[in-house]
Amino acid sequence: MADIPPAQLEQMFQGMRSEAGWNTDADLLWGYFFTHGDPAPLRALAAHLAEQAYRIVKIYPTDDRSCFFLHAERIETHTPATLTARNDELNLVARQFGVEYDGMDAGPVEPPAPKRSRPWWRFWR
Repeated sequence: MADIPPAQLEQMFQGMRSEAGWNTDADLLWGYFFTHGDPAPLRALAAHLAEQAYRIVKIYPTDDRSCFFLHAERIETHTPATLTARNDELNLVARQFGVEYDGMDAGPVEPPAPKRSRPWWRFWR
């Protein structure tokens, strides 16, 4: 269970602003991680999260295959308080599916790649 104290989240947000230079008052890409020894309950949770507008990145095993991770993500704007609420919500959902919520990460939202008028592999007009 990811139980992150509010003071630690405050430090995380301060680091994102000062060290990474991210605008934490705007959308970021938030990654959420869940774990279990069997991928089946993670697949069930992934289906549920997809219905809640999370993008499922993947379910993958650890190197020794002793457990599996589910990585889901969503573009959101958080404060330490709203992130605490999201963590509480995901801890509850994880318990309902019999898995463990392992925590989160964040990164900048990557703009979509521009569409090319002509694919790069075409050399004719």
